[in-house]
Amino acid sequence: MACPVTDYISRNSLDQAIFIPKLFQGFAELKEALLSNRMQAGFIVAPMAMALRSQGVPIKIVYLGHRYGSAVVVRKGGPIREVKDLQGRTVAIPSRFSDERLILSRALRTVGLPADSIKLVEMPPPEMTSALEAGAIDAFSVGEPFPSQAEMTDVGEVLFHAKEYWPDYISCVLVVRQEVIDARPQAVQVLVDGVARSGLWLDEGRENREYAADFVGRYYFRQPPSLLRWALTHPMDRVLYSPLTPTQPDFELIQSLMLEHELLDRPMAFEEYVDIRFAEGAREETAWRYHPWRQEEE
Repeated sequence: MACPVTDYISRNSLDQAIFIPKLFQGFAELKEALLSNRMQAGFIVAPMAMALRSQGVPIKIVYLGHRYGSAVVVRKGGPIREVKDLQGRTVAIPSRFSDERLILSRALRTVGLPADSIKLVEMPPPEMTSALEAGAIDAFSVGEPFPSQAEMTDVGEVLFHAKEYWPDYISCVLVVRQEVIDARPQAVQVLVDGVARSGLWLDEGRENREYAADFVGRYYFRQPPSLLRWALTHPMDRVLYSPLTPTQPDFELIQSLMLEHELLDRPMAFEEYVDIRFAEGAREETAWRYHPWRQEEE
């Protein structure tokens, strides 16, 4: 969400674009665009970013995309009422390299079930609600707005939000290719500053979130604004956009879970996959002073 907000506000208030946004429907094609250098920066799930870096892909995490914002969804009125009921069920995830997979493992562990007590299938997030309705899957674990989509259509209901089992949960991170960091560090800083300001702007209150849902839904995500409004305001802390500075303890937890599930072939030092200087440079940024009803930057 902070990505299109940054583009929209910078275009409409500063009369300039700081990047060219491109929408991807799944993590597989997004990963390929990064690998082939067709995309120099992107928002991907944290475990995928770390796995790519461990495999030698020249990228670094420079900022977070949001906190919270993921949930496990089951069929509304169905037999799954608590975590232990997931045993033996088929659950969709966006990627094996996703926080949404890891949160399932953490939740299962709390009720004494091993991670392999469920069957995982990878599926593009836009297909999950229809697959749940058709009975092709029993549940899915994914980020917003797809849990909200299942709720709004009465197909599904949230079994639990990620933050219930993972305090300070993070999912998407902003990665940048190393050659861009080396050649154009100031451009990377401008991008991170913009995302930071967008996050603070979104967290200022309901009015900004509802306005963002309108223009992001119509102009960027091709989704009903009502869906994004639901995801951003039911409740207001369903997704948070600050603080977004990467911290070592957050990523050490992710790394330990990835090693446990054999998603990493070796431990990595924090500095190997995170370049913290851009987040540090954005610490003093403030929210955009953008008022939609005036369409101007003060």
